[in-house]
Amino acid sequence: MKTMKITSVMLALIMTSGFINQLVAQELSGRDIVEKVYNLPAGDDQTSNLTMTLINKSGKERIRKIKQFTKDMGDMEKSIMFFQSPADVKNTSFMNWTYDDESKNDDQWIYLPALKKTKRISSDSKSDYFMGSDFTYDDLGDRKLDDDTHKLIGEETIDGVDFYLVKSTPKDEEYMYSKTKTWIRKDSFIGLKKEFYDEDAELLKILYIRNFEEISGLLIIINSEMHNVQKDHKTTMVLSNIEINTGISDSKFSERMMMRGM
Repeated sequence: MKTMKITSVMLALIMTSGFINQLVAQELSGRDIVEKVYNLPAGDDQTSNLTMTLINKSGKERIRKIKQFTKDMGDMEKSIMFFQSPADVKNTSFMNWTYDDESKNDDQWIYLPALKKTKRISSDSKSDYFMGSDFTYDDLGDRKLDDDTHKLIGEETIDGVDFYLVKSTPKDEEYMYSKTKTWIRKDSFIGLKKEFYDEDAELLKILYIRNFEEISGLLIIINSEMHNVQKDHKTTMVLSNIEINTGISDSKFSERMMMRGM
């Protein structure tokens, strides 16, 4: 059996290539890393069932079933969710429009069937918690990349997986979180853990990504948990029956549809 002879030139090229790859990895800034997270492909549209479970400090659970739709409109992304159960939240709906334009904030609406009225979420209400969960309205939107200053503050290996650790500090000093820290996988650029700190720089809550899967060639987060450590309250979100690129109609994302339901 013949073996390849490694010449001194080839060895030099291999060593140089490895050195360059190391330099590329080392030269990634915190902003570069977070930008890669933002730019992960998500498909043209997505439909799924969402099970939201609220868990108090005594372990008591409240389970909510939701149908949700998301669509990339080119210069914006629209999403809408319809609560199907239990009875006290049935027919409630929530809609979010996220704009590519860095100067435009998300638009959000909630429809409350008891009032038979659609309410626009004001900027002052973005810090309110959504439907008793541990996610704020702002968490459900899509924060702009340059709303924060991103700094690579370390690298860690957890259970054999290599992570970047990035600290993000808001440029707006009045923002609800004083900073966040995110553990981002080096191989896929998925953030698997994120810590949120309150206005006093105390740890407020932690987002864990429990599982993600490749579906239609895309990496989709299917199981996540937000733990409010100050209240010892948790919210889990589990996706099922995920469908990608089915051609959802633009008309799905309207206030009329919020009131009408699925």
